Amino acid sequence: MSNPLASRQFLFLPALLVSLAVCLWATVGHATETSSGAPQSDVERDALFAALKAAPDATEAKRIENQIWESWIAAAPTDDVRSKVEKAMQRRSVYDFQGAKDILDEVVVEAPDYSEGWNQRAFVSFLQGNYEDSLADIEKALELEPRHFGALSGQAMIFMTMGRMQLGQKALREAVKIHPYLKERGLLVEEKGQDL
Repeated sequence: MSNPLASRQFLFLPALLVSLAVCLWATVGHATETSSGAPQSDVERDALFAALKAAPDATEAKRIENQIWESWIAAAPTDDVRSKVEKAMQRRSVYDFQGAKDILDEVVVEAPDYSEGWNQRAFVSFLQGNYEDSLADIEKALELEPRHFGALSGQAMIFMTMGRMQLGQKALREAVKIHPYLKERGLLVEEKGQDL
């Protein structure tokens, strides 16, 4: 007798991996390209989030999304911490997940108030199959940056992969409120009179 939960997890896992990889691709592609023009202040970042929410189309939203990712990377408290995050992202890109996690373990100790350190470690933990560790790091990232649509999206994907559909849908709805053109929005299911 087949387990319906296991088959649901099987169906969501490929979409989850692709979705998270695409979502975080912006950080890999732009981390080393961040210019001094990246938003550094809360006021500048607030303006970007307002622009993202009001974006007229997916192309403009993607441009703004990239700027927000750049600002999150640029928010590292020191050049050394930022360098470590970039190195961890490079390790991750060549599938050295443990090497990336080891570096990010250092980052979260050295910079516990840097949300992107927690978010990046959450992603690596997810890739290692450590969902509970990933969810714990996502919670910390969201505590520090409640508008982190990447962390919310990751949380949603993990919950759905674990068969916790209502929690996953709730997190995904929160992410889409922040980023209406989020790629993962296609995984939202129509609400049928229930509060997800």
